[in-house]
Amino acid sequence: MSVHISAAKGEIAKTVLMPGDPLRAKYVADNFLKEVKLVSQTRNAFYFTGKYEGTPVTIGASGMGCPSIGIYSYELYTEYEVDSIIRIGTCGAYSTALDLFDLVLAEAAASESTFARYAWEIEESLIPHQGNTFDKIKDTAKKLGLPLKISNIHSSDIFYRKNPGTPVIAQQQQCLAVEMEAFSLFANALHLGKAAATLLTVSDIIPTHRFISADEREKALIPMMKLALESVK
Repeated sequence: MSVHISAAKGEIAKTVLMPGDPLRAKYVADNFLKEVKLVSQTRNAFYFTGKYEGTPVTIGASGMGCPSIGIYSYELYTEYEVDSIIRIGTCGAYSTALDLFDLVLAEAAASESTFARYAWEIEESLIPHQGNTFDKIKDTAKKLGLPLKISNIHSSDIFYRKNPGTPVIAQQQQCLAVEMEAFSLFANALHLGKAAATLLTVSDIIPTHRFISADEREKALIPMMKLALESVK
């Protein structure tokens, strides 16, 4: 076990899907995996390992923000010898070029976060996806006939801010959407030579204030979950 994950060695699969919410991890495990086992619940960050159409996969929560996913992904890569992590989550669209329910695959993540600089001396503020997982998701989406938007995204440390609108770094890096975790996931994967991808569902359109309702959200995320799972087969 690691400091923050109580699974025994061998109980975490080589590929991990990471939603932010522990209950969303439970939803994926309950509805899509067979032979499921709860392997860690430290701090109520649930981790489930099972099989998707015969392929071992772990679903585990990342929590919110770069520091949280930074801890969990590092321990998964180093203590549990995970090869690939796919973040699955929601994002807000900075423009009407995206619509509600769109699937967004992150080409790279831009951030004002100091995580990469102080953790690994990575000075870049834009870090690309790592390894071949990105291509697997893209190819799988094509096979399934699922429309996929590919774009840079903004990983923000700030959810509420004084001045609304698109932050400068998101404008500079042509980020169509914002979330809070991909940057540090990509930084850890870059430093450790691992694979990492981020697949998102657009849950709100910031300039028009449109959003997916709480009732719609569960079903709205199913295409993203199934695409991620199909990509690991």
